[in-house]
Amino acid sequence: MSEDYYKILGVGRDASPADIQKAYRKLARKHHPDLNPDDNTAKTRFQEVQRAFDVLNDPSKRELYDRYGSSFESMAGGGGAGPRGGGARAAWPGGEEVDFSELFGQRYGGGGGDPAGMFGDIFGQFRRAGGRARGAGPRPQPRGADISAELEIPFNTAVVGGQAQISLRRSSGKVETLTVKIPAGTEEGKKLRLRGQGEEAPGGKPGDILIKINVAPHPWFTRRGKNLEVRVPVTVAEAALGAKVDVPTPGGTIALSIPPGSSSGRKLRVKGRGVAADGAEPGDLYAEVQIVLPSPLDAECQETIKKLDEHVKSMHAQDPRRDLKW
Repeated sequence: MSEDYYKILGVGRDASPADIQKAYRKLARKHHPDLNPDDNTAKTRFQEVQRAFDVLNDPSKRELYDRYGSSFESMAGGGGAGPRGGGARAAWPGGEEVDFSELFGQRYGGGGGDPAGMFGDIFGQFRRAGGRARGAGPRPQPRGADISAELEIPFNTAVVGGQAQISLRRSSGKVETLTVKIPAGTEEGKKLRLRGQGEEAPGGKPGDILIKINVAPHPWFTRRGKNLEVRVPVTVAEAALGAKVDVPTPGGTIALSIPPGSSSGRKLRVKGRGVAADGAEPGDLYAEVQIVLPSPLDAECQETIKKLDEHVKSMHAQDPRRDLKW
């Protein structure tokens, strides 16, 4: 029984190359054996889809298929003879074939020949008309399917740029490991395109690889657009008396000045130490002071803190929760 390749791909006979490729990508993903390990029929359906695509995605094969059906390969070698015992056939502009032996009898369609060349000329007119109906220009070059993937990269790599590796499984089942260049300032959700490295297309150009970037969280830094925020732990003495502390940044370690009397939560701005993306002006770094108490506190430390608290209360009418409201 002849196969209807258009029906297998779920497209009409007038489908464009783009429609055929779109339908193929959808069905190939749906029926791929690797994605259907418990379905014994998946491989058969995947092969049917692949066979249909191989024919309809090739302009010359598709033209022969439109004339002779799925047995076109055997018909193509017969010097133009039709599939019914050598009967003369012609394709109408819509793609449907007509056997002239059925209309006029074997005298004109069989082996009796065409002495006057009349039907040969008619057939030529049909073929030319069919070509005009299908479009005057050449068919667009087929293009392979795109491959979509996700890649998680370190926070530092997203900010300053670098390289990362990703493993991909192609429709053939082959697994490849690729090295991906990560531009500086890459944000969460950004998509990188690797042109020409997607699925191959018989007689055409390969598709692309589209990679969605996920950025892993950092234990100390967070990002707000092109600005960075970092939590900086300091001792009680450093916060109370002031100090210079080392703070790492994308451009190297800096000495950050902690003003005397700094409370936890205070943010200190460092200009130009944020994210620099695509050669643009870099953002800023905001360092948040976090006072860290020694742990555990021994009896002597506790007694010292009590005396300090009593002294502060005697000197200042301080209420640290004065502005705390719902």
